[in-house]
Amino acid sequence: MTIISAALAVGVGLGPLKVAIVTVMILCNQLSVGLSNDWLDAERDRRNGRRDKPIAGEEISPATVATVAIVAAVSAIALSLTLGPLAAIAQALFLASGWLYNLGLKSTVISVVPYIVGFGALPAIVTLAADPPRLAHGWALAAGALLGIAAHFSNVLPDLDDDSATGVRGLPHRLGALTSGIIIAVSLVAASTAIVFGPQADVTIVGLIGLTLGIVLALTSVVLVIRNTMKRILFRITIAAALINVALLLISAPRLSA
Repeated sequence: MTIISAALAVGVGLGPLKVAIVTVMILCNQLSVGLSNDWLDAERDRRNGRRDKPIAGEEISPATVATVAIVAAVSAIALSLTLGPLAAIAQALFLASGWLYNLGLKSTVISVVPYIVGFGALPAIVTLAADPPRLAHGWALAAGALLGIAAHFSNVLPDLDDDSATGVRGLPHRLGALTSGIIIAVSLVAASTAIVFGPQADVTIVGLIGLTLGIVLALTSVVLVIRNTMKRILFRITIAAALINVALLLISAPRLSA
């Protein structure tokens, strides 16, 4: 996410200082969300035998992780204020969505909403940091939100059983593996379509190739879900399809806003 944000900042024409601020800001954002997830889920990780997690493996104290997560969040907020009030609001939405998910929304029927809001806000953060600030086009916001949907379902899908055993009942758990797999595929294809056909410019051969590859990977993911096998491979396929969408989005970065 940090690298993507930096590339988008360069693509929309932000100056070197603002590119650096955006990069460090999103890095702090993601560190805060990731660390808070491990801190808040420490007991669940212990029950699931996740010894690869530093807190569950007693390699670091929960208090230390919590402190770093909060400091990173405050740093992200402080940096966002230097980009202007509108960019700061978009960044606050991105940060808050991650924290609210970790604090409990992951176990509700609206578990996907933080991903929709967070990923959808990302293009707006960089365009609103411009001088003058400009809101990202609807197709870019929609593409970000759709990638967020795919990210949520693909991230949860491999751990459906473990999550359910420890009381996590988000939207993917309620819909089941097959429906979740279909949602992942549809979201990825829809995101590709928005990115390729959304900008007011001629559709390029690169865009069509990216869209085709995205469709192939999306269909492959559905087949894997139907067979109920290789969920970890499914996650990697989803990541590959998402990276294709990200590459297409970066190509379209100069047209993210009016």
